Amino acid sequence: MDFTEMENVTILTHPLIKHKITMLRDVNTGTNEFRKLIEEIATLMGYEALRDLPLKDVEVTTPLETCMSPMIAGRKLAIVPILRAGLGMVQGILNLTPTAKVGHIGLYRDPETHEPVEYYCKLPSPIEERTIVVLDPMLATGGSAVDAIMQIKKHGGRTIKFMCIIAAPEGLQKLHEEHPDVQIYVGNLDRELNEHAYICPGLGDAGDRIFGTK
Repeated sequence: MDFTEMENVTILTHPLIKHKITMLRDVNTGTNEFRKLIEEIATLMGYEALRDLPLKDVEVTTPLETCMSPMIAGRKLAIVPILRAGLGMVQGILNLTPTAKVGHIGLYRDPETHEPVEYYCKLPSPIEERTIVVLDPMLATGGSAVDAIMQIKKHGGRTIKFMCIIAAPEGLQKLHEEHPDVQIYVGNLDRELNEHAYICPGLGDAGDRIFGTK
């Protein structure tokens, strides 16, 4: 499947993003550096993902005169990381939009029904009036992203973007098919999932590497 032909999928090509993702992959990159890289990549990706925010002209007084100048219109952003690894990307977006509100969403799959169960969801209100940026470093099978966005929509979310640093083709296709109205931004499209549903070549477990757990 050619993802470059999909209107709602953007695979980023900026050299700085590619460079920093290579550093993320390195097994020798320690926790502190890994966290900083995740934040830096999120900032670089956010610049692209937020380029279509609506603007309105407001009156401002400069040291020389009064003029009309653009500012972001309406309700500001809602940043919603998928727990737990998505937390690592939050500050990267806040670096660009420090007044954004931050929500959180956590899901697990029922071991018997395999249906998503929401164990935590706290979203800024009114969520339906905000541009929502959902964050998760890794898009593997796509299950968590699909379910999280579904829950956000059930709570009234309308304008939703999804950002991941690395995606597998399987997960990207699933997310695209289940939520074609969501704009998806990918730092790098990797080769495939292995038999354990890990992205290859990937970077291992992003949550463990961000928080220093095993």
